[in-house]
Parts: sequence; structure tokens; C-alpha cells
Amino acid sequence: MTHNRLTEETSPYLLQHRDNPVHWYAWGAEATEAAKAANKPILLSIGYAACHWCHVMAHESFEDPEIAAQMNEQFINIKVDREERPDIDHVYQSAAQMMGEQGGWPLTMFLTPDGEPFWGGTYFPSTPKYGRPGFPQILDQLSRSFHEDSGRVAQNVASLREGLKSISDPNGGGTLSDEMFDQTAIALQRMIDPYTGGTQGAPKFPQPALFGFLWRAYKRSGSPEFRDAVTLTLDHICQGGIYDHLAGGFSRYSTDEVWLAPHFEKMLYDNALLIELMAEVHKDTGSTLYETRIRETIAWILRDMLNGEAQGGAQAFASAYDADSEGEEGKYYVWSETEVNDLLGPAAEKFKAVYDVGPYGNWEGKTILNRSSDLSLLDEAEETILRNARLNLLSVREKRIWPQRDDKVLTDWNGMMISALVQASHRFDEPEWLTVALTAYEFIRAQVSQNDDPNNRLLHSWCAGAARHPATLDDYANMARAALFIHQATGEPCYLDHARGWVDVLDKHYWDADKGGYFLSADDTVDVIARPKTCQDNAVPPGNGIMLDVLARLFFLTGEAAYETRAENLIRAMTPADAKASFYSLTLLSGYDLLTRAVQVVIVRSNDPDMAASMRQAALHSVARNLVLSTIDNPDDLPASHPANGKSAVDGRCTAYVCVGTTCGLPLISADDLTAALNKTA
Repeated sequence: MTHNRLTEETSPYLLQHRDNPVHWYAWGAEATEAAKAANKPILLSIGYAACHWCHVMAHESFEDPEIAAQMNEQFINIKVDREERPDIDHVYQSAAQMMGEQGGWPLTMFLTPDGEPFWGGTYFPSTPKYGRPGFPQILDQLSRSFHEDSGRVAQNVASLREGLKSISDPNGGGTLSDEMFDQTAIALQRMIDPYTGGTQGAPKFPQPALFGFLWRAYKRSGSPEFRDAVTLTLDHICQGGIYDHLAGGFSRYSTDEVWLAPHFEKMLYDNALLIELMAEVHKDTGSTLYETRIRETIAWILRDMLNGEAQGGAQAFASAYDADSEGEEGKYYVWSETEVNDLLGPAAEKFKAVYDVGPYGNWEGKTILNRSSDLSLLDEAEETILRNARLNLLSVREKRIWPQRDDKVLTDWNGMMISALVQASHRFDEPEWLTVALTAYEFIRAQVSQNDDPNNRLLHSWCAGAARHPATLDDYANMARAALFIHQATGEPCYLDHARGWVDVLDKHYWDADKGGYFLSADDTVDVIARPKTCQDNAVPPGNGIMLDVLARLFFLTGEAAYETRAENLIRAMTPADAKASFYSLTLLSGYDLLTRAVQVVIVRSNDPDMAASMRQAALHSVARNLVLSTIDNPDDLPASHPANGKSAVDGRCTAYVCVGTTCGLPLISADDLTAALNKTA
């Protein structure tokens, strides 16, 4: 091949590289066949559109004609968007870590023509620096090794091949218990920075799975140490520079230990997970700060993250905004004192004092707006002045050159945002948020599915009018969870049916029939050299962890023992025998908490839909954790195993029952009574 073929792709990340002088292939059989025909190794480069260091390596090496010519001469070059193919990324990230690399993006791996890795790393500078060799020297060395030292290459391949078996067969055999949950919470709490929250040191990631787990620990125990670890962290995240104080939304992480300087890309999944966490914490704290940040962030999501290319009026959510604009990280977001003075006039002094604006800036000579010096909000009059000032600055900022938006619609990330919007909508009485969530949900079902498949199997991504790439476990898990939250919020049975159908697909194509647990890739995804099976928390919660939540909810809602059995088998397969490893499987532990401590609420409509809606809203507003809500027309509709089976409506009126374990309370005939009963379970 003598040209770059990425012009044929839809991924914004791949299209960023379509004009490189590198003869890039997309992932596929065409590239591996070319490598075999030419007897050349493969250079695999994996990144994503919002990745700052991906851009740096592209500018330094992939846009350099001499380096590109060397790549073309010595290798078959493949570009992969890690967000389009998380299964491929997981395999080669694992291989890099087996070689002692930390992992991350850009990932640069060297493969045999069969796609098996023999060496790799992450970012390589074009000239030797940062203690790393220059990329051209790496290319020469790896090309020479492939052709002249085949024995060493074969040895590396064999070693990594053996190592990659472990990602398909993790060491299970452990058990989850209340003691493990409590001990893990105590150990994690000790790791929290007592001054600014988050885990100690830099960089700082929001880690919603960790802090959601600690919030569960607080709800279980009442321990103020767990509560304070969560609220301290959220307060600093909400007031720090990691938050976009003008437009709303959170950046991916902070490069320092005080939440000031973000890595400026804004990802859909981070914001979804933080919205859900803050909405949950708000139930008990009533924090005005969290409500404000949720409302501002959802406003940003609805304004800037809905994909406007969708067909038939339906829309779903785009993936991310880049960290860079005009070739500089953060340029779109930062300010100088002179700009603030000129734009705000008499309001400038107040604004500067609150948002840390000074003559020398707080980051590389510029100012990242933040309110870390005082984590509280001011009175309403002062906040109104600040709000008007922010709108003034935002109107000017929007005239700058924007960071690129990655327009891909990803099924799993959309599932996370749908779940977050559904829960926030009833927390803050915002039916529009539920409407948007339903629209995105239907878009995924209609546009990001194999509609010619009798099981309506999902696909992973949609962009520029085309749905592509095989769905992963995470896609089905997050959409099934979203369906169950919608079912809970609306009482409509079709969403329960959707969740059941998607779990059926997972059981058929993803479940490990020999050892249990779900593989990330389906059994008919043929272009991966290994099928990962993991339960470790990363930037996004693991599919096996989410599936424990889904299976538990399905068991309680349907009474079908098969879901409980599958949940128990999942725990056995994915829980390591070493209890210390529970640190890395907090989503699984949270699912265990739901499975063992669910609060089941049954509302019998009894021809009174208005009262049923009021009771449903009361249940969803309550501080009860692990809520599983069913709205039915007749108690006989419940499974025989349900503790409320056969309990009747009182005098034909809409009636609710609250059940914990195998015991149900007295019938409740008002929303206030239901709220009071649920508050006692918290």
C-alpha cells in the first residue's frame, strides 16, 4: 500500500491522522494480510481524539516526512481508536504492562504479522528525551530485531502469549462477605488525602467507583469518616479547577494534588459517573453545591454533547471534548487578569477574589478558574453577581477556537449517561432530563444495533451515520442497567424486557461456560487474539461488576432463581482468593451489597395511576439505598418467591409494600407513609 487509508473511516480520532504521510491502515484483515505478504512487523498505534500526548506524538513523529517514510519502509502501520475498540486496547495494554510499561495512551506496540505483540511502550519522543530513546532509533532497533533476531522475537511472543492467557482466565475462587466489604472500606478510607480529598498524591482522578463504594460504607455503618472522605472529595472537585466553572462539566483528572490543573479533556463517562454519585450523596446531604454542579453539568451535556447528526429527530451523546485547541493544551479554558478586568469592569475585583485570578496566573502564567480557597457557596445576591460575570466570560470564550468534539456515540458511555440522567431527573424533579434519557436510549436501540439480527444485538459505536464494531460486555451491561432504571422510574414493563433480552445475549455469547464470568468480547468477535475477562475498576466500571448489579435487580424484579444463580457464579469466578485484591473490584463489592441488602418496594396501582406516580416519586426521592422498585397492577403479578406476593391492595386503593429480605412491612396508602417507611431503612 502506498497511501493513508484513514479517509475511509468515521472515527474522529482516525480522521485526525488521515493526512499523515504515514501509510496508516485501520484495524482489520487487510492490514495483517499486507504484513504477511511483505514479511514486515506491524506498528500498532492506539489512542483517542481527546488525548494530549497522542497529539504530541502525532505532531513530532507521524507528521514528520522522514519518520513517516521510515515507518512506511519498515512496518505495516495500524491506527486504532481505543474508544471504538476497547477490546483490542485492553489486550495490548495488558501486553505492555506485562513488559513493565505503565500503560496509557498513545500506546505503541510492535506485533508479528499475526498480530502477536513482541515489544512496545507508550509515548516515544521524536528525539531522545524524558529518559526515553528517540522514536526513529526504536523503529530501527525493532525492525532489525524482527528480521535478524527471530529467536528473541519468538521468545518474547511466546512469553506474552502465555501471559495474555491470564487476562482470559483470572484467578477466581474467592468469596465476598460483609467482613470483606467493611475491611476494604476501612483500608480505603486511610488512603484518602485529609486536606483535599481524593487519594493521596498526584495525579488525582475523581474515581466515582471508589467514592461510591465509600458512600455505601457510610450508609451501612453510619461512620462519619466514610461520609467525610466522600464529601471532602466532592467539595474540592466541585470547586477546583477540574470543574469548568463557565460552561459546566468535569475534566478527566487533575495533574496536581489540589485539583487545580486538569488534563483538560472532558469525557462523557466521567460526567455521567459524577452526576450519579453526586445525586446519590445529595439524598442525605441536601448539598446546594452538588445540586448546582449537577444542574450546570447537565445543562452543558444537553447544550454541547448531544450529537446533532442523528436521524429521525432522535439524539444520543457524543464522547468527549479534546484537551487541546490551536495546538495548545487548555488554551480554550484559561484567562489572564487583563482579560478579566477588561471584560468584567466593576465586577472584576469580586470575581478575581473568588476565582483565584491574579497578575501572574496560577498555571503557566495563565489562570485556571477555581474556588478552592473557599469551598462554600456565597449568598444568593453574591452568587447572582458571579453568575452574570461567568456568563459574560463564557460568551467571549465561545468565540475562541473550540477544542475538537469527538462525535462518536458509544453504547456503553451512553448507557452510563442515561442511567445518570434518569436518577437525577427524579432527584431534582426535572422531567426533561428523563425525556432526553429516553431519546438517547431509543437512539441506541434503533441506530446502534444489528437490526437485521433476530435478537437485535447491539453494536459498540455510531458516527457519521454508520454503526460499527462489535459490542462488548460493557455495552450490554450499561444499557441493561439503564433499562432497569428507566423501568423503575416509569413503571413500564417493556424496559424490563429489554434488559432481560440483553442479558440473554450476554449469556449466549459472552459467558464463560467452563469457569464463569463474562468475557469482554463475544464468541463471534474473531479479530482479537485474546478475550479479556476482568472485574477491576478503571476509568469506567468493569462490565462484570455492572452485571452483578443487573443480575441482582433482575432476580428481585422477576423472582427467577437463574439470575441469582448466575450472580453467585459470577462472584465465585471473578473474586480473587486474595482478599487484598478487593481494592480493585469495588464495583463488584457494590453489586454484592445490592444483592444481599436490597430494599424492595412494590406499588400496586389498583386503577389509581396518579397515586401510583406519587408513590413512585416518593420512593425514588427517599434516602433508601439499594432500592428495587416494582409498579404492578395486581400482587399476583409478582413472582411466587417475592415476599410481597399475594398481598392485596387496601380497600381497592393504591398500596405500597416495603420489603427487606424476606419480610414486608404493613401496607402503605400514602406517599408520605411510604417516605417515612423507606427513611427507616436507610
